[in-house]
Amino acid sequence: MTTAKRDTYTPETLLSVAVQVFNERGYDGTSMEHLSRAAGISKSSIYHHVAGKEELLRRAVSRALDGLFRILDEEHARVGRAVERLEYVVRRMVEVLTAELPYVTLLLRVRGNTDTERWALERRREFDHQVAELLKAAAADGDVRGDVEVRLATRLVFGMINSIVEWYRPDGPESGDQLANEVLAMALEGLSAT
Repeated sequence: MTTAKRDTYTPETLLSVAVQVFNERGYDGTSMEHLSRAAGISKSSIYHHVAGKEELLRRAVSRALDGLFRILDEEHARVGRAVERLEYVVRRMVEVLTAELPYVTLLLRVRGNTDTERWALERRREFDHQVAELLKAAAADGDVRGDVEVRLATRLVFGMINSIVEWYRPDGPESGDQLANEVLAMALEGLSAT
């Protein structure tokens, strides 16, 4: 990794560097020394912006989680038939993942070793549960196959979406919108009751 040479850092630019280092080295494998070298600033300069690396982790995973939870507050996620809301949420999940790729990647890699990681995992479970409820409602409406167990179907859909962080590149041939269309076709057409 090349060292960034900057005279000044903002909390946002520092967060961006921290996320990159966390994703490369793992959160547990990253020290404040690693962060200061990557940012091209002293450790004391980092402490001017944050209390420590766990605060950087919390800010990063909060950014990803806030993006996901905002989806559930959007009108198309709250109004209409359950299957239409589910389709909307799945599409928007892919869009958030591709737009916030480094942050969502970090979120998906937390393992529960710190208070922040445990908090993030709990929030992810809460989000997953709300999406599972949409799938359950779509099945109850007869729009989604009833012979597939809801928790399994939810895990498979999330597994497909979450795996995108391993291979998607913003400068690659697939756009976020194109990718969302493909995920919807693969996941929800396979679950369709018709």
